[in-house]
Order: sequence, then structure tokens, then C-alpha cells
Amino acid sequence: MTEFVFRPHVAVIGGGPAGLAAAEVLSAHGCGVSVVEQMPTMGRKLLMAGRGGLNLTHSEPADAFAARYGAARPMMERALRAFTPQDMVKWAGELGQPCFTGSSGRIFPRAMKASPLLRAWLARLAARGVRLLTRHRWDGWDADGRLRVSGPGGPACWRVNATVLALGGASWARLGSDGAWRERLLGLDVDVSPFVPANCGFVTGWRDAFTTRFAGTPLRGIALTLDKGDTVRGEAVVTGAGIEGGAVYALSAAIRDRIARDGQALVHIDLRPALDMAEITTRIARVRSRESLSNTLRKALRLPPVAVALLREGEGGPPARDPAVLARLVKAVPVMLRAPAPLDRAISVAGGIACTALDEQFMLRALPGVFAAGEMLDWEAPTGGYLLQGCIATGRMAGQGAWEWLRDSQRGRYPSAP
Repeated sequence: MTEFVFRPHVAVIGGGPAGLAAAEVLSAHGCGVSVVEQMPTMGRKLLMAGRGGLNLTHSEPADAFAARYGAARPMMERALRAFTPQDMVKWAGELGQPCFTGSSGRIFPRAMKASPLLRAWLARLAARGVRLLTRHRWDGWDADGRLRVSGPGGPACWRVNATVLALGGASWARLGSDGAWRERLLGLDVDVSPFVPANCGFVTGWRDAFTTRFAGTPLRGIALTLDKGDTVRGEAVVTGAGIEGGAVYALSAAIRDRIARDGQALVHIDLRPALDMAEITTRIARVRSRESLSNTLRKALRLPPVAVALLREGEGGPPARDPAVLARLVKAVPVMLRAPAPLDRAISVAGGIACTALDEQFMLRALPGVFAAGEMLDWEAPTGGYLLQGCIATGRMAGQGAWEWLRDSQRGRYPSAP
């Protein structure tokens, strides 16, 4: 008996990491795949991430890794079991990009940039026959359930066997993820939560003179605290409106929720977390009392001008010169955060398609044959490799889910690709 062989056509909407990951899995199963991307090139947000070294994933234990996704852990853990951080490292190596683990546990390609990996990835997909269609926009479905796609040749309607949506969230719209799909899915009874910024900066009440002088200036080697116990060491950066940076991003979800509840959030910055209060007090007391505040803090603690100015902002004027009082301020500069920075400036977003709107194959319960992945889904995680791992893992999960759905329940006649 001859085994029945079929070649369904699957459309992947979105050419970012999640969409390309879905296309990779589907093409490996022999599907005809068309990737639809509205921008002139694929993977623009991936290339943006690569400017900072392309943090692919993290080396921490699986349980701790999964916990980074908070309330979305049950959904994300399924994807992470199917494509682990170890799998990510192997995958990158197969694309000619061996990886290394940094002292923080973060994992990077040795090239420390995204472009070589993206080129190799796109070449692999093209070699498998994946159609990579740029400058094409998805416009929903027509009355007959066909995909409406507009490209350089004009609008067209495609009859496909399954669809993977990987349209991104709603930050960095200039790179393609504008969140415009949300209203479309809401109209089709898909539960989609509002977008809110994640891994974001915040607006403060700092004086214009401070932000004008120091915007773009880093605060290195600090610790940021929201309430007792919620402390992160790292770096922050003064912006034209407030503050952002790694230490801020790590607490951004808790800060964002506090602002939503109380209208503001008070954090404290420890400018010298490696020194205790007694040591700081002693060092300040050793400096001659006639020295200016800036000279005193520079000589005693090597504080740069931005840190000294931050002390003045925290006190609303010149701080007391008593060594013990000044030491307490150095260890806990109060900063009132009033609002998250605008959504489009956020590194990532929370909100999107609710976990309950998906089945275990990442198919939308309201739209059989339509799968979703990446930042379209309602999950958030800190920076450190968790974002890219989450996008690629869910993309692969959606691709595998689409294949299994086709294999198990849709055998029959399959129209050819448009």
C-alpha cells in the first residue's frame, strides 16, 4: 500500500523570531510555508536586540527560568520544555553561531550580534522552500475564511490550510509590531488583554535642570529598591523624562502595578551598595568640612556629578552635611515614579492574547486552524535572555501545533500555495 503524502500550505503572519521559528518547524515537516512581513526586511526587532549583544537565553536552572514568566508560567513552561535553553544554544551553533555563557549566566553568540545568525536562519528557510514575502500586509479574513493579504502586486485572498499569527506586541512600532491586530481579534471573540509596557522606564518629577544636564548619563553600580526585599543591583540611566535601564527593568512589572494601584511608586536608590552605612559615614567624616558637597562625595565615595545631583533631587535641595545623615541618603535616595514611559518605548509588553484563549497546541479556541505565538501572547519576563527564548519557544510550539492539527484532523485535499 502506498502511504498517503500531503503538502499543506501554512501562512505565517509576521517575520520576527516567533514567526521564523514557526516557519522553521513547519518547513521541516514538509509543509509549504509563506511568511508574510509588512516591513521591507525580516527580523528587524531581532536586529535591534542584537545591538546590545543578542542575549539569546540564560543558563539558570529550568525551574527558576520558568518562574520568570510569572502568571503565564503554565503556558510558557510547555513551550520551554519543548525548546529549552540548551536547545537554543545547539540551534544557534547549527547556524554557525557558537555561544558562550557570561559571568551573569546570560548566553550570547560569540559574534555578539544578530545579523550573522539572522542571515543563516533566512538562508536555511529559503533552502527549504519557505517563501519570505516582505512588504506584504495581513488584512484579516474575507467572508469565505480566506486570508486577505496586500503586497506590491495589490490585494489578494489566500486559501490556506492553517495560519500562525506572530505579529508581535505593541512596542517599537517602527520595527513592525504596532499591535493593530488586537481590535481585529477582539471582533472575532478572541480574549485579548490591553497592552501595558514591560521592561520599561518611568517618568519622575525631577526638575528640568537635572534632566537637561544629565539625560543619557548612566548611574553605574547602584541598587534599586521597591519596598523591603525587592532590590536589584545593576545600572540605570537618566532620561529626558525620568529613569530607565537594567535595574529599573527588573522591577518594572512591580513598579507598574504599584502605580496602577496607588497613582505613584516610591523607590530608593543605593548609590554605593557595596559599602555599609558605617563605612560610608566614616569615609565622609574623614574629608575636611570646608570641602564642597561635590568634592566631599567625590573624595570619600568617588561619586560622579550625576549621583551628587541626584542626592539634591532626592532631598529637594542641598542635603544636610552631617556625615551620618548624608550616609543614610547615599544608601537610600528617594525617587518618586509617576508613570511608565510611553508604550512604544518599552522593550516589551504585557497584555495580548489571554492564555485561556489558546489550547495546548497554541491554537486559538475561537478560530480553529489559527495559531499564535511570541509577543502577541499575554506573558512578560525580564531582560536577560527570557524574552527571545520565550518568543522562539512559543513560535516553535505554534508551528508544531499547526502541524499536528493538520496531521491529525485535516487530512484530505489541500489547495496549492497562492
